Amino acid sequence: MTYSLTPDTNSARPQRVRFLRSLRRHPLGALALGLLLLLAAGAILADLLAPYDPTATDLGNSLSGPTGSHLLGTDALGRDLLSRLLFGARVSLTGTAQAVATVIAVGVPIGLLAGYLGGWVDRVAGGIIDVLLAVPGIVMLLVIVAIFGNNESVAMIALGVLGAPGMARVVRGSTIAVRNELYIKAARVSGLTTRHVLVNHVLPRVSGPIVVRASLFAGVALLVETGLGFLGFGAQPPDPSWGNMVADASQFVAIAPWMLVPSGATIALSILSFGLLGDAIRDSTAGRARGADRVRRKVAGDAKEPAATPAQPATETPDDSDALLRVRGLTVSVPAATGQADIISDVTLEIRAGETVGLVGESGCGKSMTGRAILGLLPQPVAVTGGRILFDGQDITKLGPRQLQRLRGAQIALISQEPVASLDPVFTVGHQLKEVLLRHQPGSRREIARAAVALLRDVNLREPERVMRSYPHQLSGGMAQRVAIAMALAGRPRLLVADEPTTALDVTVQAEILGLLRRLQRQTGMAVLIISHDWGVIADVCERAYVMYAGQVVEQAPVLDLFDGPRHPYSAGLLGCMPGRAARGDLLPAIGGRVPQPGSWPTGCHFSPRCPIARDDCTRDPVALNETAAGHASRCLYPLLVDEKVFSHDAR
Repeated sequence: MTYSLTPDTNSARPQRVRFLRSLRRHPLGALALGLLLLLAAGAILADLLAPYDPTATDLGNSLSGPTGSHLLGTDALGRDLLSRLLFGARVSLTGTAQAVATVIAVGVPIGLLAGYLGGWVDRVAGGIIDVLLAVPGIVMLLVIVAIFGNNESVAMIALGVLGAPGMARVVRGSTIAVRNELYIKAARVSGLTTRHVLVNHVLPRVSGPIVVRASLFAGVALLVETGLGFLGFGAQPPDPSWGNMVADASQFVAIAPWMLVPSGATIALSILSFGLLGDAIRDSTAGRARGADRVRRKVAGDAKEPAATPAQPATETPDDSDALLRVRGLTVSVPAATGQADIISDVTLEIRAGETVGLVGESGCGKSMTGRAILGLLPQPVAVTGGRILFDGQDITKLGPRQLQRLRGAQIALISQEPVASLDPVFTVGHQLKEVLLRHQPGSRREIARAAVALLRDVNLREPERVMRSYPHQLSGGMAQRVAIAMALAGRPRLLVADEPTTALDVTVQAEILGLLRRLQRQTGMAVLIISHDWGVIADVCERAYVMYAGQVVEQAPVLDLFDGPRHPYSAGLLGCMPGRAARGDLLPAIGGRVPQPGSWPTGCHFSPRCPIARDDCTRDPVALNETAAGHASRCLYPLLVDEKVFSHDAR
């Protein structure tokens, strides 16, 4: 593949500009931000803005209300309240910032790792979180203050540590919901590291709950800091803080109630501002994600394939030295009440370099699960419990997470059946495409941008510069599929797994996508595994095909041989259901029943309850995959009795 040298003109608008523009739609949030910035600026510039020294006394003007010389009045010692308020903001806001920074620095990584990695990491983190949540926070904080004296920084950092479990629990729950999104799987398949996926894809998506939790905690931290100052554990007189200003005012509230207003109103408005700003930021950053989710559901629907069903042992075929991918006796299981339930079993297939192979069957037969096993992306707690997956002689089932990361994207890539869902709704197409290119093809930013534009041109996208600036929800289904193909090709893989690549597309766009895949395969020489339930797609692009039913490969053959003479009744039934093969005026035949669920497979042939030619011996013992002709194998005891017409239109 050659990349054009067209200059990149798609510089995306800075994120901060988009945020500030979206914040305009939340006037209360903008007002809260303005107030907090004003307070922060006042604290930083207190030396310049304060009209008096905050510790200077003027007993002749004690307990005065607002006057021309003292805009906010004075306290019992005649000290200027405005000056003390500005200098006190340094102490109170710094302590609040220390607590918030600590709760984010401790809680967010723990929550991300526990939610994303799961397993023992989640169990250990969950135990620590439960223990810390059981500790009475205020008691522990007072103990720490007693040990370290009046060191407010230590107290506020300790408050952040005590608040971290709550943050970790929120982040963990949000991460668990996000980690199963297709765009997260697509990022992993592209070969991106776990750290990169967490920081660049998971973290932005869970930033809304983080911001809301942090803003609420900021209000709590300011209250705690004020309380410590009120109790005399913070800044010591005559140095000001908002807390000791409240303490001073409380002694004279009966004779000078105004003295409580400056500090009390500032604290209340600050806490309110933290909450309003958190809500505004959450709404501003979540808008695109919600819009993308709506469009994604509209375009892709709920086309998730159900879990497949268990299978049984099959004969091992000799390794083919020319095969790029060789799957031998693969068994995938999930824990069940009685031990383990097989989802797929004894699956054997192979793909040579430059070959296009189809994997066909009804939904729930295990096609997508087989593809996930090849990519090392089985969802927990599903696991490979038998067999081998050899890619270029290397057993994928024995690779660790880092080795799989190096393999994905650069050697094996995936095209998802839900293209919009496989793109991160938070980032532009150009951002996502360039991050994959940076992972696999080191170069300058300008070179990477040019390569991204060239990839979009290679997949027949018009106006690639405009597409680079677009967000996923702004793309049609066909455009999103082309972008997904471009991202899959960014690492120049040797094997491409295309899982239902045309399911959500209309007939015209489907034909264009299939033609694009054929052209790209000729140009790159990669092997392609097409997972589909559509015989038309298999016939159009594949040379050989494997038919799956209830977790087993029940037939394998060149595509033309399958169409001309199927040797398994399930294959014959699927072919007979094709509208193009029915005689004019005849009703379409149907295969009665449905695919059995894992754990409820028949003892013998898995298809026997639905098979019109089944006999007693079909249900007695497991049936092996036996060769019926050169390159043609079937898991049927009576392959010569198979006929497409054994099924009728009224089969149930």
